[in-house]
Order: sequence, then C-alpha cells, then structure tokens
Amino acid sequence: MRISAKSDYAVRAMAELAAAYDTGAVKAEDIAVAQDIPLNFLLGILRELRNGQLVRSVRGRDGGYLLSRPPSQIALADVIRVVDGPLANVRDLSLSQLSYPGSAASLRDVWMAVRGSLREVLENVTVGDLAAGKLPRNVRQLAERHQAERL
Repeated sequence: MRISAKSDYAVRAMAELAAAYDTGAVKAEDIAVAQDIPLNFLLGILRELRNGQLVRSVRGRDGGYLLSRPPSQIALADVIRVVDGPLANVRDLSLSQLSYPGSAASLRDVWMAVRGSLREVLENVTVGDLAAGKLPRNVRQLAERHQAERL
C-alpha cells in the first residue's frame, strides 16, 4: 500500500486539531505552518474532511476548524477513507470478487491479509493517540520490530 501525500497531510492536520481539541478552533494557516503543508492543498483536504463529517468549520475572527467528535473517536482509517477511499483494494475490485488461477490461487488470501493488517493498525490508532504520542502497544511493537530489522 502506498500512503498518498493527501492522506499523510490529512492525518497530520487531524493531529493538529486533536492537539488543540480543548482550546478551540484552529486556523487553516496555522495548521499549514505547523505541519509544513501547502495551504491551498490543505484547504481542499479540510473541505473533504468537513464533507466526511470529521471536522467542522467555524466562521468569524476566532474561526477555523474543529474536530467533529473527540479525538479518541476518530481512527486514522476514518481519515484515510474520507480523503483516499478504501484502505486497500486491488484494481478497484472488492476482494470477494477476486479469484486467481493456478499457482496464484492463494493471492486473494494474501491481499485479504494485507487489508486485515492495515485495518489492525489504522483502525486502532486514533488522532488522539497520535497527538498525545501514545500509540497502542501492538503498534509500537510492530514499529520497533520493523525498526530493528532495518538496523
């Protein structure tokens, strides 16, 4: 799976909003500066997040953007699905529609395992976890294991 710039920026913007959840609305310009995201690109992402009911906008001098629900209730998977669609698909088909002949017959199961692994991480990490720097134990362990393999 490839994480698009759009998904990366969306998750980072949501982390900024999660960090400010108890303090009020955050201006798009402040998010853009804090996360080094091009403002025009960010505005489009925030529009999609608003349409996906993950954020709401507030007008006025003290306006900006707020999470539409507590950070602990917004999984990274929710954010990615809003801006980029399904977490993992193959040729834009449902995995249940796939079948492969002969020696590749098990490939459908591989794709299902990939999707399941992605969901295991992205549905269990919230923007609140990310903003607080407190990832679930299983995610930390996976990251540490992969970091150790790279050394």
